[in-house]
Amino acid sequence: MAATSGVHADSTMEIQIVHSRSGDIITTLGDLHAKSTVGDIKKAFFKEKSKYYPDRQSFRTEPRGKVIKDTETLESLGIKNGGKLYFKDLGPQVGWTTVFLTEYAGPLVIYLAFYTRPALIYGAEAATLPYAKVVNIAAGCWTFHYAKRLLETIFVHRFSHATMPIRNIFKNSLYYWGFAAFVAYFVNHPLYTPPAYGDIQVYGGLAVFALSELGNFSIHLALRSLRPPGTKERKIPYATSNPFTWLFSLVSCPNYTYEVLSWIAFSVMTQCLPAALFTLAGFYQMAVWAKGKHHNYRKEFSNYPRSRKPIVPFLF
Repeated sequence: MAATSGVHADSTMEIQIVHSRSGDIITTLGDLHAKSTVGDIKKAFFKEKSKYYPDRQSFRTEPRGKVIKDTETLESLGIKNGGKLYFKDLGPQVGWTTVFLTEYAGPLVIYLAFYTRPALIYGAEAATLPYAKVVNIAAGCWTFHYAKRLLETIFVHRFSHATMPIRNIFKNSLYYWGFAAFVAYFVNHPLYTPPAYGDIQVYGGLAVFALSELGNFSIHLALRSLRPPGTKERKIPYATSNPFTWLFSLVSCPNYTYEVLSWIAFSVMTQCLPAALFTLAGFYQMAVWAKGKHHNYRKEFSNYPRSRKPIVPFLF
């Protein structure tokens, strides 16, 4: 019996792969079926155009349409025999783990270079001057944060995408490495002045920093448990028995909320303007990410909690 598409369900199909910008036909792929997925198409396209490995490929049903997931089938997309898919080259790719390790190792090494080798940065005399207590605490906090990030990248995170454009590794590293040098230069400077309110400000900031880092780690563990190894499965995250995850009842991305709180605490603890600027820049970027993820959650899950905000409870 004929399928609704006008061909038998098991009939072979061919589709045209069209360049999304120029509109030129790149190639025609045959030996496909209605149940063939976009992932299958990527593999077939790679066989013909070996330059474009699957992680480098992006397909749409319209030149400027939405990117199609690898799990979508030709049938589900309404593409019939002789139909078209629009291809975009994502450029050379690099693994997310490599990107994160590069991004996070840099700030750790750079900050510690300023802290442990002041003579190289500020002159020989700087090595003879004692650090204020808060400078040592700040170095410990900075080291802990980025060491934690490195370990989470290796042992905790499960990425929904295997790669990202290689150009991002340079852009992101410039941001992280640049701010690391900016903050480290002033906090470790021989003329650095400790916070105006002394130990209350230092230890108060330290306490909030430590709790925020623990909260951030707790959220990462909770998110890890939602995705089985080797899958791209997505579920609605909910609070667990861990009190730090209760923030899920208020925001979609509590890991970002805790991250911002960590750097607010670091800025208060050090009373350092560059640290505050780093916090502000980080908050802006994380707010953009959180808004996008929040939108995707609400679009994908009809039962997603409507009371949640992207990153700031009750506000945004």
